[in-house]
Amino acid sequence: MRILYVTHYFPPEMGAPAGRVAGLSRLWAAAGHDVHVLTGFPHHPTGRIPAEYRQAFRRGFLRENFHGVTVHRTWIYPAANRGKIRRSLNYGSFLLSASVVGSLRLPCPDVIVATSPQLLCAVAGAVLARRFNAPLVMEVRDLWPESLVAVGASQKASPLVRGLEALAHGLYSRAAHIVTVTGAQREAIVNGGLPGDRVSVIPNGVDREFFDAGGAPPKGSGPFIVTYIGTLGMAHRLETLLDAAAEFRGDSSVCFRIVGEGARRGALESYARQNRLDNVDFIGERPRGEVPRWIAESDVCAVLLRKNEVFRTVVPSKMLEIMAVGRPLLLGVDGEAKRLLDRARAGIAIEPENVSQLVAAIRELQRDAARSRALGQNGREFVSHEFLRERLALEYSEILQRLVLSRTRLNTVESRKQINSVPES
Repeated sequence: MRILYVTHYFPPEMGAPAGRVAGLSRLWAAAGHDVHVLTGFPHHPTGRIPAEYRQAFRRGFLRENFHGVTVHRTWIYPAANRGKIRRSLNYGSFLLSASVVGSLRLPCPDVIVATSPQLLCAVAGAVLARRFNAPLVMEVRDLWPESLVAVGASQKASPLVRGLEALAHGLYSRAAHIVTVTGAQREAIVNGGLPGDRVSVIPNGVDREFFDAGGAPPKGSGPFIVTYIGTLGMAHRLETLLDAAAEFRGDSSVCFRIVGEGARRGALESYARQNRLDNVDFIGERPRGEVPRWIAESDVCAVLLRKNEVFRTVVPSKMLEIMAVGRPLLLGVDGEAKRLLDRARAGIAIEPENVSQLVAAIRELQRDAARSRALGQNGREFVSHEFLRERLALEYSEILQRLVLSRTRLNTVESRKQINSVPES
């Protein structure tokens, strides 16, 4: 089966979208499928093209091999993860170049997976599905435009949001199948009028390197390390973590690390300086291969989002990676993520944006090392049974194979009808 995966994000870019596409496509290729990824040149979240890609970027196209996956990189307007106009140009440029380059330079796929957000990536997938007469799978990782409203990037009644709502519903109707990453997202789409048998859930999974990095408890001496690792974006409200760090100012037994890059890094660093938070280190973006080590060297890891109804439908993938390494979670996310944490018994859930609860949870785990280790081990066992990427990739590929088989049968029937309609001479 030849699979085309259309994605705005791909390694060496960091983050959940790139990690999901890379993990699934690599496993599909290892299973014997002919996998192609259509993506832009890496630039997220800083808006800067890495030095090793700049010459190819000027040419506008690059083909490379990633663990047996053929990656086609097409031109994109690089923009940092902030600013409406530049980001709109970034999204629109990928739609145009992916649609043109994909139509002219890629081999005909059996099935196309287009992952969203952003929605224009799914539009590019729809264009290519029509061009190649291939079934389209729309992968929904976050609900758009609801997430834009949740982070304050746009107003619910704005023309932009209304236009994106219409676009999303059109794509849902056009797709042969929809794959979400949580049950709550599936429920929202089905409640919008789509038949339930056209929507499946394939959650984010965990790659084996996270299990390999974990298991042993963190070092027994030195300060208690609280780590946030991931995107420093508008959705995360990381001032909550900084305000918690302020409560430990002057306490050398606890320190905080923020590992990652994003639109709000400068504002967060300024906030930390203004509040004299010498106990907070901003590490910056690190290669994905280092992420398991940063988690393993922590005593506890925080996963935080804003307090908003939309985020009750998400399960941040970093939750699963932290559990795989065997570290306890401080979870400031309601809804589906909290229910998963409760099932796993892998950490302490707090109300989103509640600083006093976060401080209390840190103190509790600092005092009780045995409980901290037990929570970490619980999480490790939980994800090993339910979120191994290999099993999820197999389930996903079975959905794709059913769609390909159904399209093949349909094409066969149509061909027979055309033959039978030809009058005898």
